[in-house]
Parts: sequence; structure tokens; C-alpha cells
Amino acid sequence: MPERSESESRKLLGRLRDTLAEDSAGQARLDRITHIIADQMGTDVCSIYLFRDTETLELCATEGLNQDAVHQTRMRVGEGLVGRIAKTKRVVNTEDAPSAKGFRFMPETGEEIFSSFLGLPIQRLGETLGVLVVQSKDARIYSDDEVYALEVVAMVLAEMTELGAFLGEGAALSARHTQQALFRGACGQEGAAEGQVYLHEPRVVVTNPIADDPHAELRRLQDAMGTLRGSVDDMLSAATLGTDKDQLKVFEAYRMFANSRGWVRRMEEDIALGLSAEAAVEKEQSATRARMERVPDAYLRERLHDLDDLSNRLLRLLTGQGADTGAEMPDKPILVARNIGPGELLEYGKKLRGIVLEEGSVGSHAAIVARAWAIPLVINAKRILTEALNGDHILVDGDQGVVHLRPEDAVSTAFRDKIAMQMQAQERYASIRKKPAQTLSGEVIALDMNAGLMADLPSLDSSGAEGVGLFRTELQFLTRNQVPKRSELAAIYGSVMDAAGGKRVTFRTLDIGSDKVLPYMKPQDEPNPALGWRAIRVGLDKKGVMRMQLQALIRGAAGRPLTVMFPFIAQFEEFREARQHLLDELEREDKLGHKLPETVEIGAMLETPSLAYAPRQFYELADFISIGGNDLKQFFFAADRENELVRRRYDTLNVSFLTFLEHIISRCTDTKTPLSFCGEDAGRPVEAMCFAAMGLRRLSMRPASIGPVKSLLRRIDLAEAKAVIDEARVSGDQSVRPTVVNWLTGRS
Repeated sequence: MPERSESESRKLLGRLRDTLAEDSAGQARLDRITHIIADQMGTDVCSIYLFRDTETLELCATEGLNQDAVHQTRMRVGEGLVGRIAKTKRVVNTEDAPSAKGFRFMPETGEEIFSSFLGLPIQRLGETLGVLVVQSKDARIYSDDEVYALEVVAMVLAEMTELGAFLGEGAALSARHTQQALFRGACGQEGAAEGQVYLHEPRVVVTNPIADDPHAELRRLQDAMGTLRGSVDDMLSAATLGTDKDQLKVFEAYRMFANSRGWVRRMEEDIALGLSAEAAVEKEQSATRARMERVPDAYLRERLHDLDDLSNRLLRLLTGQGADTGAEMPDKPILVARNIGPGELLEYGKKLRGIVLEEGSVGSHAAIVARAWAIPLVINAKRILTEALNGDHILVDGDQGVVHLRPEDAVSTAFRDKIAMQMQAQERYASIRKKPAQTLSGEVIALDMNAGLMADLPSLDSSGAEGVGLFRTELQFLTRNQVPKRSELAAIYGSVMDAAGGKRVTFRTLDIGSDKVLPYMKPQDEPNPALGWRAIRVGLDKKGVMRMQLQALIRGAAGRPLTVMFPFIAQFEEFREARQHLLDELEREDKLGHKLPETVEIGAMLETPSLAYAPRQFYELADFISIGGNDLKQFFFAADRENELVRRRYDTLNVSFLTFLEHIISRCTDTKTPLSFCGEDAGRPVEAMCFAAMGLRRLSMRPASIGPVKSLLRRIDLAEAKAVIDEARVSGDQSVRPTVVNWLTGRS
């Protein structure tokens, strides 16, 4: 950029900095800024539009348009040229605005006499805060230098908005991060919690967007870049140990970005125009995030994500706002993050009262851990990271998938009443903890708990569970950076059985793939991972890993009874082959002189409709079968349980699904094969009662669900319940739920 442009830009930013430093109300400051920009750039008009709410822009200040239009002129996102800029996050530069696509005439502003128009988004890290516009009577296209200079100004305005520079008397703007906010996401784990926000990655605040000495800022940037490149090199050196070639390519690409001259050059140009080093980094980071939203290619998006991550690292180096200087964890922490891996989540431990994620899925690692710990989890809470600050008062309603940030007193009071009612119910459940789940008609339903961590095992006694119906062995693989050793796994499995105190523990072999990808495993680019290379399919193809795990299970049992279950069996031959692998390992361990389990049960998870129609020999050969309700339901209804558009569309108590379960129960009854139901639905009292009425005598669920399920079962005559279900089934209703709920309501 020519020296003259650099000088003019620095002069403009210097005047803006002086305005920022003035002790004046927000509106006066906004008015002053529009005057300075119009004067410095030699334009007839400068206007600032800011978001009134998520869908509405408001003219908040102008130099050159009718002053009566300020705080009166509003438009929706996508409406007019300003709304188009807010929607697309792209620059509009035209010499004939009235003829431009999408132009909307607003007579109250008096802008019809201005022909040329340059508008661009005021954005910070991908979030659009408003639109900055300059206009002139002369028909002309603004130069690249002018566009670039205005982008720099917009960056400063974004930081000023973030810092609250436009608040105060007469500003007609509400303070950011002070208003109450409601976020609707999806339920990842039921429950309710109140506490304070604890950000997994606290936002970096740039307090000095404008700098006096460009040369000093360039030195700061160069020093920080040197440190960043050194840390990336160290990371790559460490990664070369035990990492496959494909992963090394990813790390190499990461290092390539860290050494990108184009990236550094753009930041240096921003500094030359008057930005501080950290403001220059953030300006380019905002541009990167805007590009990420427009790139359809998943690989390129991932590479842009690398650049975004490097920007965060660089910002923390420049501002000193690193992980070790983050906020102290509050007394009642609610973790708020974009997403989080199981290892990172486990580091927080059970201190957390709740978790809120901008992304995530019901089958994610975070959801698995949250369910194991019975911590309320809300996923897909869009935009919460742009609003939440460390320490903010927050309410998490996992039942409804709703989050209240900085709630009003009335909302807090109602929420606390809900928590109090849940606490009273838990006390009631504790009184029947040691009692069996025996119905009024005399049937006893075995209630097991699901687990996956050593930390889950204390719940075996406190919940009243009879055993562990599902122990997820993949969590020990997911939380490590390399394959665990056989001896480590054997010790873990032995400790699990020790903690169970003689109660039955059903170990499910490694269930990876789909949404559970090991950090050290080459990702498979599959169009539909849930139907792809996962679970038993991986085990039968990677026999070395399966053999190692089976050996660890045998050694961990150390002579005690061992129960092993193979996941995602789709056909009889897969179970027969997997079962034979376990028998072979038992024979091999015997020859090596290792102590064999006292007894061995070998079962399968029925998660695909195909297995329900397997040959009779399958049912005769399996020692037990567990219906994996989560996967079975999504495949039965062809409805992806990760897809919010369809996952709630189909009911577990749908007549078709219950008829299908009846078929499975009938086949197991015919061959005397023990059958259980494992999954989220088993832990819902109404569903659990219906399963029991249909003939299921063992259910496995999260520990916190055992009390509510047992409480209902002990108050029900299953013969009456079955009659109600059958009546609803023959009536032509799509689901038996309304009829069953009405019956239960009438009994209470």
C-alpha cells in the first residue's frame, strides 16, 4: 500500500483513538466517529448500522444523512444493500447504488442524492456486529486502498463495540454481555443445573486496537511468530513418535500455515495502517472465519480451521491471556465450549455442574461422559460463546435443551423450584434403593447401569443397580494419544471387577468408528459413518487389536466370571467369528499358564434390524442378547439420531417399533436366550414400563435413571399395562404413548 495511504490511515485511526479516550456518552462518540471517517476519507456520508437484535439492523449514527432517521431507520437481515452485507458478510462497492441488486429506497434518510456506495461488515471473529457505510454524490468505484482502509476502521469499530465504547446515555444501545439471553439447543443429557459460566477457551479481549508505533508492533508480531513457530515445531517433533504418515501430513500442513508469508504479510500491512499487533491478528482471523463459512469443501474448511487455531495461539502470546491466566473455576462451574474431547472433559472431573456446547452431538464423547456422570448437557446452543463471559449466572435445562444466560429473578426462582422438586424425588428414590423392582403383579425386573469409567462404579451401590449391563471399553482408547498396552487394560478391567464387588459386569468390546474416532487412528472419509466401518467390523478387520483386548479381559478377570458382548452385529457369521476369537484366546491363555475365568458368557448387541431375522442358530449360540436401543431405533426408522430435523420425529412407543420388539422377545423366549434392553429409552420410566409389559425382564440405563424407573415399576400391574398397550395397538394409533400416559395419569 502506498506510503500516503498508510499515513492517512494512521491519521484516521489516531483520531478514532482520541475519540475512544474521550469521556463522552456512547451516542456522542458514535456521532463523532462518523464525522471523522467522512472527513478523513473525503466522502459525503458515513453511517454506522448496528444490530438491534439477531435479525434487525438499526441506523445508530450518520454524517450526511437525515439525523431524524437515526434510531428510526431499521431493516431486516438481507433487506436492502445494508441488510445484504450483514447477511453475506461481503463488501458492496458500487458507483450507482439505486441500480444495485437489492437496493431499498428509504425516503426518511435522504440518501437518494448519493450515487456511490461502499459498505462492509463490522465483524469480530465471524460474528457480524453491524455494517459500516460511506457514500458520495459523485458516481465512482472506491479504490482497493479505500476499501482496505475502511476494513481496518471496521475492525476497530468491532473492538470498540465489544468493549462497550458506544454505551451510555442517549446511545439507545444495550450493553453487550449484560442482558439476559435464551439459547435453544438439544438435549445431550437430562437434568437441571444452576451455576456460573466457566469457558473452556476464554475469549481473548483486545483492549488496544490502535497503536502509536508501527515498528514496535511489527517487532511484537515477529517475536510472537517466532515463539509460535517454535512451539509448532516442538509439537511436530513429538508427534513423529508413533504417528502414521497421514497424521504427520496434517501436522506438516499445520506448520506450513504457521510459516505462511501471505498470512504474515497481511498482518504486517494491517499494522502499517495503524492497528496494534493483536488487532491485526484478529482482523485476519475474522476474515478467515468468514471464508470458512463460504467454503463447501470439508478439507479446505479444516485447513482454514488450522489457521483459526494458530490465530488463537498467536493472540494469547501477544496479550498474555494464555490458559494459565484464565479465570479461576467458580464454586458451581457450568462448562461452556464450542466442543470438547473426552480427555479434556475428564481433566475437569466431576466438579462440573453442567455442560453447554455450541456444537456436539448426542453420540459424542462429551455426551457419553456427561451421561456417565449424570451431568446436564445441552448441545448445539448456537452463538452462546459470543455472549457468555466467565462468571456469568447460567441455568442449564438438559431436559428441554434450553440455556438461560444472566436470567431474570423470576426465571431463576422457577428454575430453583424445578431443581428442588427433582431433589425431593431423588430422596424418595433413595428410600427404595435396596428394594427390588418388583411390580404389583409380582414380576421382578432386573435394573442394571451403564458405565465406561472407573469413576462410574461407586454409582453401582448408590443407584441400587444390580450390575453393569454395559461397560463401554472404548473410553480407555479415546482418552489416550496412543493405543493402550494390554497390561494397562487388564489392570483397568480387573479394577472394574474389583469395584463391582462380585456383581455382574458386561464388557462391550471396542465400539469405535462412526462418531467415535480414535486420535491415533486414520479417519475414514465415509459418506455415512453410522452405517460404515465401525464396531465389530473394525474388530474383525483389525484382529490384532481385538485379540489384545480379549487377552486383557481374560487376564483382568483373574479367575472370576467374565461376561463379554460384541457390538453392532449385523449377521450371524460376524457373531460366530467374533465368538471363536474369544474361544481361541481362552485356549491360548490356558496354554500360557494364565488363570482362566471361572465362567464365560458371550453375547451380542442387537442394533440392526437384520439380526432380528438371523437363523435360529444365532439365538441358540448366544449366551445372551442385549437390544442396543439407540442404534436400533435410528436404523428401524431410517432417522439419524444426530440429525435434529428427524431424530425426535419417531417415537420409541410407536406401534411398529413395539411390534418389532415383540418379535425379538418372542424369538429369545423360544430359544430361552436371556434378553435385555440397553439405551437411553430404558432409563425413561414410561418406556421402561412398556418394555417390561412387552416381556423384557432386564433393562440397562444410566445410574440416575434407576430410581425413577424402579419407582414406577413398583406401582404398576404389568398385566393391566399390557392390556392398555394392546388396546392402543389395535385402535390404529401411531403410538401407544398418549393412551399409556392417560392411563398412568388416571391412576395417580
